[in-house]
Amino acid sequence: MNRIKSIDRIRGLVMIIMALDHVRDLMHLDSVTQSPTNLATTTPMLFFTRWITYLCAPIFVFLAGTSAYLSFRNKGDRRQSRKFLFQRGLWLILLEFTVVNLALFFDLGFHTLIFEVIAAIGFGFIILGVLLNASSRAIGIAGLLILFCHNLLAFVPFAEGSVVKMVLSPFFSPGAFPLSPDRVLVMGYPPIPWLGIMLVGFAAGKLFESGEERRKKIFLRVGVGALLLFVLIRFINVYGDPVAWSPQKTTMYSFLSFMNITKYPPSLLFCLVTLGIMFLLLAVAERVNGPLADIANVYGKAPLFYFVVHFYLIHCLLIMILLLQGFHWADLQFASGAFGRPKGVASGIPLWAVYIVWAMVVAALYKPCAWFGRYKATHKYWWLRFI
Repeated sequence: MNRIKSIDRIRGLVMIIMALDHVRDLMHLDSVTQSPTNLATTTPMLFFTRWITYLCAPIFVFLAGTSAYLSFRNKGDRRQSRKFLFQRGLWLILLEFTVVNLALFFDLGFHTLIFEVIAAIGFGFIILGVLLNASSRAIGIAGLLILFCHNLLAFVPFAEGSVVKMVLSPFFSPGAFPLSPDRVLVMGYPPIPWLGIMLVGFAAGKLFESGEERRKKIFLRVGVGALLLFVLIRFINVYGDPVAWSPQKTTMYSFLSFMNITKYPPSLLFCLVTLGIMFLLLAVAERVNGPLADIANVYGKAPLFYFVVHFYLIHCLLIMILLLQGFHWADLQFASGAFGRPKGVASGIPLWAVYIVWAMVVAALYKPCAWFGRYKATHKYWWLRFI
Protein backbone atom coordinates (compact mmCIF):
# COMPACT_ATOMS: atom_id res chain seq x y z
CA MET A 1 0.00 0.00 0.00
CA ASN A 2 1.32 3.42 -0.97
CA ARG A 3 1.83 5.98 1.79
CA ILE A 4 -1.15 8.26 2.35
CA LYS A 5 0.05 11.82 2.00
CA SER A 6 -2.51 13.37 4.36
CA ILE A 7 -1.30 11.14 7.22
CA ASP A 8 2.35 12.00 6.63
CA ARG A 9 1.54 15.71 6.27
CA ILE A 10 -0.47 15.97 9.50
CA ARG A 11 2.01 13.80 11.38
CA GLY A 12 4.82 16.02 10.08
CA LEU A 13 2.94 19.18 11.09
CA VAL A 14 2.48 18.02 14.68
CA MET A 15 6.11 16.89 14.86
CA ILE A 16 7.15 20.43 13.92
CA ILE A 17 4.82 21.92 16.56
CA MET A 18 5.99 19.38 19.15
CA ALA A 19 9.53 20.76 19.05
CA LEU A 20 8.17 24.13 20.21
CA ASP A 21 6.88 22.58 23.43
CA HIS A 22 10.14 20.77 24.14
CA VAL A 23 12.25 23.88 23.51
CA ARG A 24 9.94 25.83 25.84
CA ASP A 25 9.98 23.12 28.50
CA LEU A 26 13.76 22.78 28.58
CA MET A 27 14.85 26.35 27.87
CA HIS A 28 12.21 28.90 28.85
CA LEU A 29 13.50 31.26 31.51
CA ASP A 30 10.39 30.91 33.68
CA SER A 31 9.50 27.27 32.97
CA VAL A 32 10.25 26.25 36.58
CA THR A 33 8.23 29.00 38.30
CA GLN A 34 5.61 29.95 35.70
CA SER A 35 3.21 27.21 34.57
CA PRO A 36 1.80 28.05 31.11
CA THR A 37 -1.68 26.88 32.19
CA ASN A 38 -1.78 28.53 35.63
CA LEU A 39 -4.08 31.50 35.00
CA ALA A 40 -2.68 33.30 38.02
CA THR A 41 0.81 33.52 36.51
CA THR A 42 0.57 32.88 32.78
CA THR A 43 0.16 35.25 29.84
CA PRO A 44 -2.02 34.64 26.77
CA MET A 45 1.09 34.19 24.62
CA LEU A 46 2.62 31.64 26.98
CA PHE A 47 -0.72 29.85 27.40
CA PHE A 48 -1.25 29.39 23.67
CA THR A 49 2.41 28.48 23.13
CA ARG A 50 1.66 25.52 25.37
CA TRP A 51 -1.92 24.93 24.19
CA ILE A 52 -1.11 24.59 20.48
CA THR A 53 1.25 21.76 21.34
CA TYR A 54 -1.65 19.88 22.95
CA LEU A 55 -2.42 18.76 19.41
CA CYS A 56 0.77 16.74 19.12
CA ALA A 57 0.48 13.72 21.42
CA PRO A 58 -3.17 12.77 20.69
CA ILE A 59 -2.69 13.13 16.93
CA PHE A 60 0.58 11.19 17.09
CA VAL A 61 -1.08 8.36 19.08
CA PHE A 62 -4.25 8.38 16.93
CA LEU A 63 -2.28 8.15 13.67
CA ALA A 64 -0.10 5.39 15.15
CA GLY A 65 -3.32 3.40 15.52
CA THR A 66 -4.40 4.31 11.99
CA SER A 67 -1.02 3.26 10.57
CA ALA A 68 -1.27 -0.03 12.48
CA TYR A 69 -4.63 -0.71 10.80
CA LEU A 70 -3.30 0.11 7.33
CA SER A 71 -0.24 -2.07 7.89
CA PHE A 72 -2.46 -4.92 9.11
CA ARG A 73 -4.70 -4.65 6.03
CA ASN A 74 -1.68 -4.48 3.75
CA LYS A 75 -0.07 -7.60 5.24
CA GLY A 76 -3.31 -9.56 5.37
CA ASP A 77 -1.69 -11.92 7.89
CA ARG A 78 -3.12 -11.65 11.38
CA ARG A 79 -0.39 -13.73 12.99
CA GLN A 80 2.45 -11.73 11.45
CA SER A 81 0.74 -8.45 12.27
CA ARG A 82 0.26 -9.50 15.89
CA LYS A 83 3.90 -10.53 16.16
CA PHE A 84 5.04 -7.21 14.70
CA LEU A 85 2.80 -5.20 17.07
CA PHE A 86 4.17 -7.10 20.08
CA GLN A 87 7.77 -6.62 18.95
CA ARG A 88 7.35 -2.95 18.07
CA GLY A 89 5.47 -2.28 21.30
CA LEU A 90 8.20 -3.81 23.46
CA TRP A 91 10.88 -2.02 21.44
CA LEU A 92 9.20 1.36 21.95
CA ILE A 93 8.91 0.84 25.70
CA LEU A 94 12.59 -0.14 25.84
CA LEU A 95 13.48 2.89 23.70
CA GLU A 96 11.54 5.19 26.04
CA PHE A 97 13.35 4.04 29.17
CA THR A 98 16.80 4.18 27.57
CA VAL A 99 17.46 6.41 24.57
CA VAL A 100 14.55 8.85 25.11
CA ASN A 101 14.96 9.15 28.89
CA LEU A 102 18.67 9.83 28.39
CA ALA A 103 17.88 12.49 25.78
CA LEU A 104 15.41 14.15 28.15
CA PHE A 105 17.47 14.24 31.35
CA PHE A 106 21.10 13.67 30.22
CA ASP A 107 21.39 11.57 33.38
CA LEU A 108 23.62 8.51 32.90
CA GLY A 109 22.45 7.21 36.28
CA PHE A 110 18.81 7.15 35.13
CA HIS A 111 17.57 8.45 38.49
CA THR A 112 14.25 9.43 36.89
CA LEU A 113 12.50 6.97 34.58
CA ILE A 114 9.54 8.55 32.85
CA PHE A 115 6.76 6.76 30.98
CA GLU A 116 5.72 9.16 28.24
CA VAL A 117 4.24 9.12 24.76
CA ILE A 118 6.62 6.61 23.12
CA ALA A 119 6.01 4.04 25.88
CA ALA A 120 2.26 4.76 25.76
CA ILE A 121 2.27 3.98 22.03
CA GLY A 122 4.28 0.82 22.73
CA PHE A 123 1.72 -0.27 25.35
CA GLY A 124 -1.07 0.47 22.87
CA PHE A 125 0.56 -1.65 20.15
CA ILE A 126 0.81 -4.61 22.52
CA ILE A 127 -2.89 -4.34 23.46
CA LEU A 128 -3.80 -3.92 19.78
CA GLY A 129 -1.95 -7.15 19.06
CA VAL A 130 -4.09 -8.89 21.67
CA LEU A 131 -7.28 -7.41 20.15
CA LEU A 132 -6.57 -8.15 16.48
CA ASN A 133 -9.14 -10.97 16.39
CA ALA A 134 -11.88 -8.43 17.11
CA SER A 135 -13.50 -6.38 14.37
CA SER A 136 -12.34 -2.81 13.78
CA ARG A 137 -15.84 -1.67 14.81
CA ALA A 138 -15.56 -3.45 18.17
CA ILE A 139 -12.07 -2.02 18.70
CA GLY A 140 -13.34 1.46 17.88
CA ILE A 141 -16.28 1.12 20.30
CA ALA A 142 -13.88 -0.01 23.05
CA GLY A 143 -11.73 3.06 22.36
CA LEU A 144 -14.72 5.41 22.50
CA LEU A 145 -15.89 3.87 25.79
CA ILE A 146 -12.45 4.56 27.26
CA LEU A 147 -12.43 8.16 26.00
CA PHE A 148 -15.95 8.96 27.21
CA CYS A 149 -15.90 7.04 30.48
CA HIS A 150 -12.40 7.06 31.98
CA ASN A 151 -13.09 10.39 33.72
CA LEU A 152 -15.77 8.56 35.75
CA LEU A 153 -12.98 6.85 37.67
CA ALA A 154 -12.48 10.06 39.65
CA PHE A 155 -15.97 9.60 41.13
CA VAL A 156 -15.29 6.06 42.41
CA PRO A 157 -14.67 6.30 46.20
CA PHE A 158 -11.61 4.08 46.50
CA ALA A 159 -10.23 3.94 50.02
CA GLU A 160 -6.92 5.78 50.33
CA GLY A 161 -4.10 3.25 50.14
CA SER A 162 -6.38 0.44 48.94
CA VAL A 163 -4.86 -2.30 46.78
CA VAL A 164 -7.33 -1.60 43.95
CA LYS A 165 -6.39 2.08 43.86
CA MET A 166 -2.68 1.26 43.98
CA VAL A 167 -3.04 -1.13 41.04
CA LEU A 168 -5.28 1.07 38.90
CA SER A 169 -3.66 4.46 39.51
CA PRO A 170 -0.56 4.00 37.31
CA PHE A 171 -2.78 2.96 34.39
CA PHE A 172 -5.26 5.84 34.66
CA SER A 173 -3.56 8.73 36.46
CA PRO A 174 -0.13 10.38 36.42
CA GLY A 175 2.05 9.88 39.44
CA ALA A 176 5.51 9.21 40.82
CA PHE A 177 6.44 5.80 42.20
CA PRO A 178 9.71 5.32 44.13
CA LEU A 179 11.82 2.42 42.85
CA SER A 180 14.67 2.89 45.32
CA PRO A 181 15.91 5.65 47.65
CA ASP A 182 17.38 7.57 44.69
CA ARG A 183 15.28 6.41 41.74
CA VAL A 184 11.69 7.12 40.77
CA LEU A 185 9.29 6.01 38.03
CA VAL A 186 7.10 8.83 36.73
CA MET A 187 3.90 7.86 34.90
CA GLY A 188 3.57 10.94 32.72
CA TYR A 189 1.29 9.27 30.18
CA PRO A 190 -1.03 6.83 32.00
CA PRO A 191 -1.53 4.19 29.30
CA ILE A 192 -5.26 3.41 29.43
CA PRO A 193 -6.64 6.84 28.36
CA TRP A 194 -4.03 7.02 25.58
CA LEU A 195 -4.95 3.46 24.57
CA GLY A 196 -8.49 4.73 23.95
CA ILE A 197 -7.14 7.25 21.43
CA MET A 198 -5.09 4.58 19.66
CA LEU A 199 -8.03 2.15 19.44
CA VAL A 200 -10.23 4.84 17.88
CA GLY A 201 -7.39 5.66 15.47
CA PHE A 202 -7.13 1.98 14.51
CA ALA A 203 -10.85 1.80 13.76
CA ALA A 204 -10.68 5.07 11.80
CA GLY A 205 -8.08 3.48 9.52
CA LYS A 206 -10.97 1.96 7.60
CA LEU A 207 -11.95 5.46 6.44
CA PHE A 208 -8.71 5.69 4.46
CA GLU A 209 -9.89 2.76 2.32
CA SER A 210 -12.67 5.02 1.01
CA GLY A 211 -12.30 7.39 -1.89
CA GLU A 212 -10.61 10.72 -1.24
CA GLU A 213 -13.76 12.80 -1.69
CA ARG A 214 -15.86 10.61 0.59
CA ARG A 215 -13.36 10.53 3.43
CA LYS A 216 -12.85 14.28 3.17
CA LYS A 217 -16.58 14.78 3.81
CA ILE A 218 -16.49 12.31 6.71
CA PHE A 219 -13.47 14.03 8.24
CA LEU A 220 -15.21 17.41 8.03
CA ARG A 221 -18.38 16.10 9.66
CA VAL A 222 -16.56 14.27 12.42
CA GLY A 223 -14.27 17.23 13.09
CA VAL A 224 -17.09 19.77 13.32
CA GLY A 225 -19.21 17.36 15.37
CA ALA A 226 -16.38 16.75 17.87
CA LEU A 227 -15.74 20.49 18.29
CA LEU A 228 -19.46 21.25 18.79
CA LEU A 229 -19.68 18.48 21.37
CA PHE A 230 -16.61 19.93 23.11
CA VAL A 231 -18.24 23.37 23.33
CA LEU A 232 -21.51 21.89 24.61
CA ILE A 233 -19.96 19.68 27.32
CA ARG A 234 -17.49 22.36 28.38
CA PHE A 235 -20.27 24.96 28.62
CA ILE A 236 -22.37 22.65 30.83
CA ASN A 237 -19.28 22.40 33.07
CA VAL A 238 -20.25 19.21 34.91
CA TYR A 239 -18.31 16.38 33.27
CA GLY A 240 -15.51 15.83 30.79
CA ASP A 241 -12.57 17.45 32.56
CA PRO A 242 -11.42 17.41 36.20
CA VAL A 243 -10.92 21.20 36.14
CA ALA A 244 -14.06 23.29 35.67
CA TRP A 245 -13.85 26.62 33.89
CA SER A 246 -14.95 29.87 35.53
CA PRO A 247 -15.31 33.56 34.66
CA GLN A 248 -12.03 35.46 35.09
CA LYS A 249 -10.86 39.04 35.44
CA THR A 250 -11.10 39.70 31.68
CA THR A 251 -12.86 38.17 28.68
CA MET A 252 -9.52 36.86 27.41
CA TYR A 253 -8.74 35.07 30.66
CA SER A 254 -12.28 33.67 30.80
CA PHE A 255 -11.62 32.20 27.36
CA LEU A 256 -8.31 30.80 28.60
CA SER A 257 -10.17 29.19 31.51
CA PHE A 258 -12.69 27.68 29.08
CA MET A 259 -9.86 26.24 26.96
CA ASN A 260 -7.75 25.15 29.96
CA ILE A 261 -8.28 21.42 29.58
CA THR A 262 -6.39 18.52 31.14
CA LYS A 263 -3.74 16.55 29.25
CA TYR A 264 -2.47 14.34 32.08
CA PRO A 265 -4.39 12.11 31.69
CA PRO A 266 -6.14 13.24 28.48
CA SER A 267 -9.68 14.18 29.52
CA LEU A 268 -12.71 13.65 27.31
CA LEU A 269 -12.74 17.36 26.48
CA PHE A 270 -9.02 17.29 25.66
CA CYS A 271 -9.65 14.44 23.21
CA LEU A 272 -12.71 16.07 21.62
CA VAL A 273 -11.01 19.38 20.85
CA THR A 274 -7.63 18.04 19.75
CA LEU A 275 -8.97 15.17 17.66
CA GLY A 276 -11.72 17.39 16.27
CA ILE A 277 -9.04 19.78 15.00
CA MET A 278 -7.09 16.78 13.67
CA PHE A 279 -10.04 15.63 11.55
CA LEU A 280 -10.40 19.12 10.06
CA LEU A 281 -6.67 19.17 9.29
CA LEU A 282 -6.91 15.74 7.64
CA ALA A 283 -9.78 17.00 5.46
CA VAL A 284 -7.69 19.98 4.34
CA ALA A 285 -4.53 17.89 3.89
CA GLU A 286 -6.32 15.67 1.39
CA ARG A 287 -6.27 18.52 -1.12
CA VAL A 288 -3.45 20.86 -0.09
CA ASN A 289 -0.29 20.81 -2.20
CA GLY A 290 2.75 23.02 -2.38
CA PRO A 291 6.06 23.67 -0.60
CA LEU A 292 4.65 23.75 2.95
CA ALA A 293 2.85 20.43 2.44
CA ASP A 294 6.05 18.93 1.03
CA ILE A 295 8.06 20.16 4.02
CA ALA A 296 5.59 18.66 6.50
CA ASN A 297 5.68 15.44 4.50
CA VAL A 298 9.45 15.13 5.06
CA TYR A 299 9.09 15.17 8.85
CA GLY A 300 6.01 12.94 8.70
CA LYS A 301 7.92 10.16 6.95
CA ALA A 302 10.55 10.00 9.71
CA PRO A 303 8.62 10.65 12.95
CA LEU A 304 10.54 8.43 15.38
CA PHE A 305 13.91 9.43 13.93
CA TYR A 306 12.94 13.10 14.28
CA PHE A 307 11.56 12.57 17.80
CA VAL A 308 14.75 11.04 19.16
CA VAL A 309 17.23 13.32 17.36
CA HIS A 310 15.38 16.55 18.13
CA PHE A 311 15.51 15.86 21.89
CA TYR A 312 19.29 15.40 21.81
CA LEU A 313 19.73 18.52 19.70
CA ILE A 314 17.55 20.67 21.98
CA HIS A 315 19.29 19.41 25.10
CA CYS A 316 22.77 20.03 23.65
CA LEU A 317 21.68 23.57 22.79
CA LEU A 318 20.43 24.03 26.36
CA ILE A 319 23.82 22.99 27.77
CA MET A 320 25.55 25.43 25.40
CA ILE A 321 23.23 28.25 26.51
CA LEU A 322 23.84 27.51 30.21
CA LEU A 323 27.62 27.55 29.69
CA LEU A 324 27.38 30.79 27.71
CA GLN A 325 25.35 32.30 30.57
CA GLY A 326 28.33 31.77 32.86
CA PHE A 327 27.48 28.51 34.57
CA HIS A 328 30.17 25.88 34.98
CA TRP A 329 29.75 22.18 34.33
CA ALA A 330 29.84 21.54 38.10
CA ASP A 331 26.78 23.81 38.49
CA LEU A 332 24.62 21.68 36.18
CA GLN A 333 22.19 19.27 37.82
CA PHE A 334 21.13 16.17 35.91
CA ALA A 335 20.24 13.56 38.52
CA SER A 336 17.48 15.78 39.96
CA GLY A 337 15.44 15.75 36.75
CA ALA A 338 16.13 19.45 36.12
CA PHE A 339 17.57 18.80 32.62
CA GLY A 340 20.89 20.14 33.86
CA ARG A 341 19.56 23.56 34.85
CA PRO A 342 20.93 24.78 38.19
CA LYS A 343 18.22 24.85 40.84
CA GLY A 344 17.41 28.08 42.62
CA VAL A 345 19.17 30.19 39.98
CA ALA A 346 17.61 31.94 37.00
CA SER A 347 18.63 30.29 33.74
CA GLY A 348 17.30 29.85 30.24
CA ILE A 349 15.92 32.17 27.58
CA PRO A 350 12.84 34.41 27.22
CA LEU A 351 9.78 33.26 25.29
CA TRP A 352 10.61 35.20 22.12
CA ALA A 353 13.98 33.44 21.97
CA VAL A 354 12.25 30.08 22.45
CA TYR A 355 10.56 30.64 19.09
CA ILE A 356 13.88 31.44 17.41
CA VAL A 357 15.55 28.29 18.79
CA TRP A 358 12.50 26.24 17.79
CA ALA A 359 12.75 27.44 14.18
CA MET A 360 16.49 26.67 14.17
CA VAL A 361 15.93 23.13 15.50
CA VAL A 362 13.23 22.34 12.94
CA ALA A 363 15.31 23.76 10.08
CA ALA A 364 18.44 21.88 11.20
CA LEU A 365 16.57 18.55 11.12
CA TYR A 366 15.03 18.98 7.66
CA LYS A 367 17.88 17.46 5.64
CA PRO A 368 18.58 14.60 8.10
CA CYS A 369 14.88 13.67 8.03
CA ALA A 370 14.79 13.89 4.23
CA TRP A 371 17.83 11.64 4.04
CA PHE A 372 16.41 9.12 6.49
CA GLY A 373 13.05 9.08 4.70
CA ARG A 374 14.76 8.26 1.40
CA TYR A 375 17.02 5.69 3.05
CA LYS A 376 14.07 3.91 4.68
CA ALA A 377 12.12 3.91 1.42
CA THR A 378 14.97 2.41 -0.60
CA HIS A 379 16.37 -0.14 1.89
CA LYS A 380 14.69 -3.23 3.31
CA TYR A 381 16.74 -3.93 6.43
CA TRP A 382 14.57 -5.51 9.14
CA TRP A 383 15.53 -2.95 11.78
CA LEU A 384 14.19 -0.07 9.69
CA ARG A 385 10.66 -1.28 10.44
CA PHE A 386 11.19 -0.28 14.06
CA ILE A 387 12.37 3.31 13.45
